[in-house]
Amino acid sequence: MTVLAIDTSNDCLGIALVDETKIIGEYMTNLKKNHSVRAMPAVDYLLKECHVQPSDLTKIVVAQGPGSYTGVRIGVTIAKTLAWARNIPLTGVSSLEVLALNGRFFDGLICPLFDARRGRVNTGLYEFKENILCVKEDRNILLEDWLNEIKQLKKRVLFLGNDVSLHLDLIKEIMGELAVIGDPSLHQPRPGLLGLMGMTREAVNVHQFVPNYLRLAEAEAKWIEQQKTST
Repeated sequence: MTVLAIDTSNDCLGIALVDETKIIGEYMTNLKKNHSVRAMPAVDYLLKECHVQPSDLTKIVVAQGPGSYTGVRIGVTIAKTLAWARNIPLTGVSSLEVLALNGRFFDGLICPLFDARRGRVNTGLYEFKENILCVKEDRNILLEDWLNEIKQLKKRVLFLGNDVSLHLDLIKEIMGELAVIGDPSLHQPRPGLLGLMGMTREAVNVHQFVPNYLRLAEAEAKWIEQQKTST
């Protein structure tokens, strides 16, 4: 099995090729650039570099969100198009779960975190016991409320993600010694790990597969509310 993994859900652009035994190749950047013009060239580059033909692909795995609304849409659209065009299975994996796997050697709980503005974050709580396990499901929540909630577990928590630095003071203030801040090398989700995670997971219907935003974009939420009040 040769799997193509795609993650454009945040600033990090990640493309990988994996099989049952190894990560064949990875392409990763952490730049605030438009994924819509960079993702497909990155896929093409990695395929050629690894001497893999599109016809060799047997599955597509994509980071399904949450994250940047535009970024998530780009990755999911590319993944669905490739899976449909090649008539091969498609699987989605939580973007937070992929990031959490970077903390698999940590003895404690793992909190991946993406900033969602206005004091809110996209986050969840995980633990690694032979496999990555979800302790508290992914959610969009005020960070202060979230920190007070997980503090009650009275366990050390490893915080991961490039956006952790934006909230460092609040994390330390509320969590105290229970907070462990990940090394910078752990803050970027690995597309190779995404591919390995999705390899054995159940495929989804390509046409019914949608991004997981956790929360509607503000403009969309306002439009829905306006429709309710006008009827």
